Amino acid sequence: MSMSNYLENALLNHVLGSTSYTKPTALYVALYTKNPTDDDTATEVSGSGYARRKVTFGTASNGSISNSADITFPVATGSWGTVSHIGIRDASTGGNLLFSGALSSSQTIVANNQLIIKAGQLTITLD
Repeated sequence: MSMSNYLENALLNHVLGSTSYTKPTALYVALYTKNPTDDDTATEVSGSGYARRKVTFGTASNGSISNSADITFPVATGSWGTVSHIGIRDASTGGNLLFSGALSSSQTIVANNQLIIKAGQLTITLD
């Protein structure tokens, strides 16, 4: 996954500058039909029962961390399009993009489909 420009600047300022960064109280997974890029420029999926889902992570090891529980999105009430990317955001709506990345395979979501990301399948690695 890629770190957003927002988070890169916040961490640099926290560690090397004079501005403190306060970690979010909760993290959410957002779905996209295009790469949101480090600038957070893609449009997130919306409508038809879509809502971001809260995500929790285990403990980092060797520069990597994974989700500790399944991430279950609502059952779609209509088309969400072909979901190709996800983002980790710091709010249930609005907020800031922290990380983004492509799904291992795109998923076309239509009415009555449900996207589930199993525990351990969402991994963020820093190198």
